[in-house]
Amino acid sequence: MLIKIKKLGALKQAEFSLGNLTIICGGNNTGKTYATYALFGFLSFWREAFSIPIEENAINQLLAEGTVHIDVQDYVEHAEQILSEGCKTYTKQLPMIFAAQADRFKETEFQVILDTKDIRPIGRFDRKMGAANAELFSITKSEGSTELVVTLLVEKEKVRIPKDVIMQIIGKALKDIIFGHLFPNPFIASDERTGAAIFRKELNFARNRLLEEMSQTDKNVDPMDLLFKVYQDYALPVKNNVDFTRQLETIAKRSSFVAEKYPDVLADFADIIGGEYTVTRNDELYYVPKGKRVKLSMDESSSAVRSLLDIGFYLRHVAQHGDLLMVDEPELNLHPENQRRVARLFARLVNLGIKIFITTHSDYIIKELNTLIMLNHDKPHLKRIAEKEGYRAEELLSPDKVKVYIAEEAPVLLDGNKNKSKCQTLTPADINQELGIEARSFDTTIETMNRIQEEIVWGEE
Repeated sequence: MLIKIKKLGALKQAEFSLGNLTIICGGNNTGKTYATYALFGFLSFWREAFSIPIEENAINQLLAEGTVHIDVQDYVEHAEQILSEGCKTYTKQLPMIFAAQADRFKETEFQVILDTKDIRPIGRFDRKMGAANAELFSITKSEGSTELVVTLLVEKEKVRIPKDVIMQIIGKALKDIIFGHLFPNPFIASDERTGAAIFRKELNFARNRLLEEMSQTDKNVDPMDLLFKVYQDYALPVKNNVDFTRQLETIAKRSSFVAEKYPDVLADFADIIGGEYTVTRNDELYYVPKGKRVKLSMDESSSAVRSLLDIGFYLRHVAQHGDLLMVDEPELNLHPENQRRVARLFARLVNLGIKIFITTHSDYIIKELNTLIMLNHDKPHLKRIAEKEGYRAEELLSPDKVKVYIAEEAPVLLDGNKNKSKCQTLTPADINQELGIEARSFDTTIETMNRIQEEIVWGEE
């Protein structure tokens, strides 16, 4: 999957591919978060809001005859156009995604390009749709068939769903059949996550105040409009973080594939935070330090515990194979040793089938990922080093799974220009099996600091 961006925040023109592990690093205010939020917004929009347009005569036939057959291959042949139109529709939503003024995005372009050989329908599909505890129609596709069969399960007189809604439901089914395996389900931990745990109760108070305002007014007010005011100043990823942390008590009742099949991953995470999160019978959230009986509220816990809260609940209760876990600055509030551990945790998740996307300023994380790449070799001395230093085979990384981009000012061939011009962009970093990732945005700073210290120590001579 290739993502192309033009005139988005600090990024003048940039493109990046999504790998099993995707890293964007660089200085402050260089566009890393813009790229991250835009990608998260698109994946959320595509999964939740976008629907492939369906012709009205197909719905008329369904309601008249009780069944309609739709040729999936017709839509596969137009998949690139469908995706292009979806990107244009999404671009218009960017002011909402970023909670920013619309004029900031009037020249923005956001484009997703897929390899045409990857665009193919899934084999089987079976979905039933209903309302008021009654199944109204089914949407099925058999293995090896190119036909999508939509069948009414009740008499047409009992169907009370508007035609446009039926169109959207069928269009979303088609979208899942053609594109579902290509776009991962995203989960994001934004750089505002540290305070999200504390916001939980405060936002409840905010909603209570709004409800009180509604009860005391004589005006005809839309309750949803009032409640939405709580979030109108938050970018979509931040809003999602807040919503997630407000629902932790309910989320804690579920179980992820990581918890069911790889409990050692959760044990590694518990070592990083030095304890565990727990939800009591009274739906109260606490952090329990390892080896102690005390229970700490999020207000009483360290900022590191709070910054990893949503990631911990995601891993234990939500994660599914094929997801995309996006983390803005995973190093937030973490000691260098724990930054190394987080890097190893991400590598393990990549090898379990969860895609990882991070932005980072951490040289520790990059260097640890380098180690995992460099140790992934059959050379005897590397195996000895891995065993001696406690690295496990399931943590080692293949370089072809990793894509790294530097957010920086660099020469770019802009549209309509024959010569390259310098602008803010994303430059691919070299990744080598022997040397790891060339993250020059860190190397330059480290070399400068080393030079200054050497002059301090040896300058008198």
